[in-house]
Amino acid sequence: MTTAMKSELKDVGACRKELAVEIPATTVDAAIERISRRYGRSVKVQGFRPGKVPARVVRARFHDQILRDVAQDLIPEAVDEAVAEHELQPVATPEIRDVEVDDGKPLTFTALIETVPEIDPGDYSAFTLRQTPVTVDAGTVEQAVERLRQGRAQLEPVTERPAERGDVLTIDLERRLPDQPDVAPEHLQGVRVENGGDANPPGFDDELVGLEAGTTRSFTVTHAENDAVRRLAGRQASYAIEVKNVQRPVLPDLDDEFARSIGKFDDLAALRAQVETDLRAQAEAEAHNEVRQDLLRQLANRVTVEVPEALIGRELDRRVEQVVRRLLEEQVDPRQARIDWDAFREQQRASATDAVRGTLVLDEIADREAIEVTGADVDQEVERQAALSGRTPQAVRALLEKDGGIGRLRAGLRREKAIALLMKRATIVSL
Repeated sequence: MTTAMKSELKDVGACRKELAVEIPATTVDAAIERISRRYGRSVKVQGFRPGKVPARVVRARFHDQILRDVAQDLIPEAVDEAVAEHELQPVATPEIRDVEVDDGKPLTFTALIETVPEIDPGDYSAFTLRQTPVTVDAGTVEQAVERLRQGRAQLEPVTERPAERGDVLTIDLERRLPDQPDVAPEHLQGVRVENGGDANPPGFDDELVGLEAGTTRSFTVTHAENDAVRRLAGRQASYAIEVKNVQRPVLPDLDDEFARSIGKFDDLAALRAQVETDLRAQAEAEAHNEVRQDLLRQLANRVTVEVPEALIGRELDRRVEQVVRRLLEEQVDPRQARIDWDAFREQQRASATDAVRGTLVLDEIADREAIEVTGADVDQEVERQAALSGRTPQAVRALLEKDGGIGRLRAGLRREKAIALLMKRATIVSL
């Protein structure tokens, strides 16, 4: 692009700039000539041999299309040049408006550009952060040990009475959704159901009480809005079940032998000590995350200017993708999950905006502190993700490189380093 191109910058918001660009007529005419020759080599016009159509005929016949191609050819480079000239950092593809192009005239257009606003993080030398004290009492330890005990329960057949709460029933079931009468019912065999289990929909357990092996029952329940099976959440479901057998859990004695069955523990006291250690580590991790969230909230509150809509949109997209991945992991078709995605995005908008604000402050602090991410940092994170996903580091790196993920990974690691720096300098007080 010739240096004769003109551009004028105007602020239209804290993070929105408007570029008025003019490409000189000489550059436009040269592009018209170049594109006309290209057309002349390929278009077919009656009365002329292929490749021999005169330029004047080509321009007359394909005038508007040639001008559109000229604009598409010149504008991207002009935008890049104007952005560099004014030292802008766009966060999204510029929106091009008001394009005017014609023979012998300058090409003019307006580019609306979203940029990162100027961020003042203020004094970040010493934050005061709040943390809940970490405590693990004997009662909490005993509850955890009891859950381990219940997990080791043996099931014994029940033949002398009908089913009651706490029993485990093996059933065959047919499930229909009344709001989908045209969909074939779902058939499941050998399903093990704990009467009173947390996963059961409201009213389901009441229908199991009193049943015996060989009996059948039909009933309709409404699944909870937070049902673990997303496609059933909040919906009525009609069940027809047949009981195959009824069993009751028999708990092992809470003694040293039980402790040894759990793992390499000499006695019950050693098991209790390990459970307490694990619970304390979990509580400390939760307390650390609480402090981290307090820091991010304080950072977000320091940004009072408008933040780019494009960044908020990306954060919302990321949250939607997270939910979709969880649904797919549960083998649920996101299109059948009865989720109002527009409402979900609106519900998440405030927290997504705060997340963007916090990210912008972290980036500014990382710039001021000259925080860098090394190749070794990237390698370590790739290896960590590989271990979590069960893939090889090479496979994880290939996936990241495929869609520009290495750049996002570096940016995330840089922000984590900024958080670590701020946490190290912070004063942490107990609530």
